[in-house]
Amino acid sequence: MLPETGRPADDILAELARLKETDLPVRGGKVTAYVYDTGRPQVHELAARAYLEMLEVNGLDPTAFPSIVALERQVIAAVAGRLGGGAATPGIFTSGGTESIMLAVKAARDARPAGGARPQLVAPVTAHPAFHKAAHYLGLEVVGVPVDPVTFRADPAAMAEAITDRTALVVASAPSYPQGVIDPVPEIAAAASARGVPCHVDACVGGWLLPWLREAGADVPPFDLSVPGVTSLSCDLHKYGYAPKGASVLLFADEAMRRRAYFASAEWPGYTVINSTVQSSKGAGPLAGAWATLQALGAAGYRELAKAALRAARRVIDGVARIPGLRVLGSPDAALVAIAADPPLDVFVLADQARRRGWFLQPQLSYAGIPANIHLTLTGVSLAGVDELLKVLAESAQAARAAGPPQVPDGLVEALRSLDLDAVDDAGFAELLASVGVSLDGGAQPDMAVVNTVLDALPPSTREALLVRFLSVLYRDI
Repeated sequence: MLPETGRPADDILAELARLKETDLPVRGGKVTAYVYDTGRPQVHELAARAYLEMLEVNGLDPTAFPSIVALERQVIAAVAGRLGGGAATPGIFTSGGTESIMLAVKAARDARPAGGARPQLVAPVTAHPAFHKAAHYLGLEVVGVPVDPVTFRADPAAMAEAITDRTALVVASAPSYPQGVIDPVPEIAAAASARGVPCHVDACVGGWLLPWLREAGADVPPFDLSVPGVTSLSCDLHKYGYAPKGASVLLFADEAMRRRAYFASAEWPGYTVINSTVQSSKGAGPLAGAWATLQALGAAGYRELAKAALRAARRVIDGVARIPGLRVLGSPDAALVAIAADPPLDVFVLADQARRRGWFLQPQLSYAGIPANIHLTLTGVSLAGVDELLKVLAESAQAARAAGPPQVPDGLVEALRSLDLDAVDDAGFAELLASVGVSLDGGAQPDMAVVNTVLDALPPSTREALLVRFLSVLYRDI
């Protein structure tokens, strides 16, 4: 509610602190998704100060604020220099991986001749949903290609076979988020190039981790702009770059493709619009925060953080092998680990048990033959907490085995399959959520095993429809 008169600053900040009390912690490494922690508070504090310094600078017009041009050039050059390019490599600073991917898809779509059948985007089924979002917004059709059922990597032959005259863009991941494995980029890019099709490498999660792992001696296969046929690459700096949220980089192999990502319009009597990103007006805080973080950590800092994250991942993989009923999916190339459970141990109950012990382990539903699992993103601070994490995993597995699978109300899955969601308003859907134990009162973190089990039993289209309704209810003033 808007107050009639302004409130005191201390009162406002106190309420903000109260509202955050039930949020997951952003520091300490016990939340293994969404947040990235260096374990170096001074770096995050510096980034926040830089963010605030540029908070009111508007990125809409770089001629009005030349500081953003200087900062973006430095950030792009720094990232390109480690990802197969150099100081002259064209790129765009964006608000995140989704926007980077959106612009890469737009550039590829606009590179095609006008007219003809609806263009297609060929991607492995492990590719990030941002590609589906971009395709939905930009009028493309996604062709999902199955991955190897053991390694979870894209199959180059299957990818090549999926390319047709309608293909506007081919996608590979370095690594894919679900299992942390790198697709065979050289083979996929070569297949795309042979058909004259652009190839985008989604390195949003791994782009600022893999180069440092390689420098530290890890066996990292080729994946960046140095690979023939790779025409664009996305890399999030608010992930393993440890910058404040809102920081990603999209690199291009040539300037012509970058120009196709831009948008301009003179079709009105106001100022002529020219945008390098989806956003028009945008604060320069994220750019400044990313620049400051890169400057504060430097190559040596990132190298050290990458080694710590990789050591944490390897210790987790070794430790999981000693916990009965748990197994790691695939052979992760980065510090991302997916853990599946063998019956009667239920992975969703395990995630709830871990949350009760203070750890958030991200559940991932089954899809395309890949079993349900829990996902861990391990960062620079994770190494210090590996022993505690493995202890929590073992205790949670034992507790989950004792508790058994979640009790789903009889007939609920079948009812949801046939439910006409358009006939249910938000109040009615909120009652349905309450009937399966989902509270929206903003209290403590809830148990989600029943909800995840129900979603896991439904087809993806039904999952999507239910989650849209959940989001609508979540923001409803109940």
